Amino acid sequence: MREIVAELPWWVKWVAVPVIALVVFGGLIASVVGFVIGLLFKVLVFVALVGGLIYVVRKFMSSSSSRSDW
Repeated sequence: MREIVAELPWWVKWVAVPVIALVVFGGLIASVVGFVIGLLFKVLVFVALVGGLIYVVRKFMSSSSSRSDW
C-alpha cells in the first residue's frame, strides 16, 4: 500500500484523496459534528439551569434566615 501511495503525484495524495473522503464521509462527519455541538449546547443549558437554581435557593435561604433573626 505504501508503495502505491508513494508513486502517486502530490496533488492526488493531498487534494484528490481528501476531497473523495469528504464526499463519501461528509454526511457522517456532519452528523457527528452536529451531535457533538448539540450535546455541548445541552450541557451548557444544564449547567446554567443548575447554577440558576443554586443561586435562587441560596438567595431564598439567606433571606428566610435573616427574617428569622428578628
